[in-house]
Amino acid sequence: MIADVKKAAEQKMQKSVETLKTDLGKVRTGRAHTGLLDHIKVDYYGSMMPINQVANVTLADAHTIAVQPWEKKMVQVVEKAIRDSDLGINPATSGDVIRVPMPPLTEERRKELVKVVHKEAENTRIAVRNIRRDAISHLKDLLKAKSVSEDDERRAQEDVQKLTDRFIGEIDKVLHTKEADLMAV
Repeated sequence: MIADVKKAAEQKMQKSVETLKTDLGKVRTGRAHTGLLDHIKVDYYGSMMPINQVANVTLADAHTIAVQPWEKKMVQVVEKAIRDSDLGINPATSGDVIRVPMPPLTEERRKELVKVVHKEAENTRIAVRNIRRDAISHLKDLLKAKSVSEDDERRAQEDVQKLTDRFIGEIDKVLHTKEADLMAV
């Protein structure tokens, strides 16, 4: 029973960290990467599809993403979807290839993005702490139901705390890596 509670808490904490990594991947740095366009949806014959399912998304160079739709008539639709996205980028079409240049970030914009990244990391820390709280409350419920001894419950609480500390450390590591990426000119 205790092992189940600890395992469930660890899995939830791991998912929280993975979600943070995914969210931070969407925050753009000065460099281009194909993951920036992953959340953009394209109207493909009446249904909304992710851009990577209607086009080949590659890096042309360090500051340009190349998008090549598989169907020639989708070029305009894909270009419009990229332009209308919340990324604030302006694609240029040449033939059947859409080039998406990444404009360099200003110092002011970098600092704003660092604040956004810090907020995301703090939200993830809060989520991990909430998972810890829930796990500890489950352990206390087991103790009340006399399913476990007090010593086992106390040791399990310490293990859950160690788990929490490990994941908070991982969150901090991810945060510092992204922050360094943002501030690199």
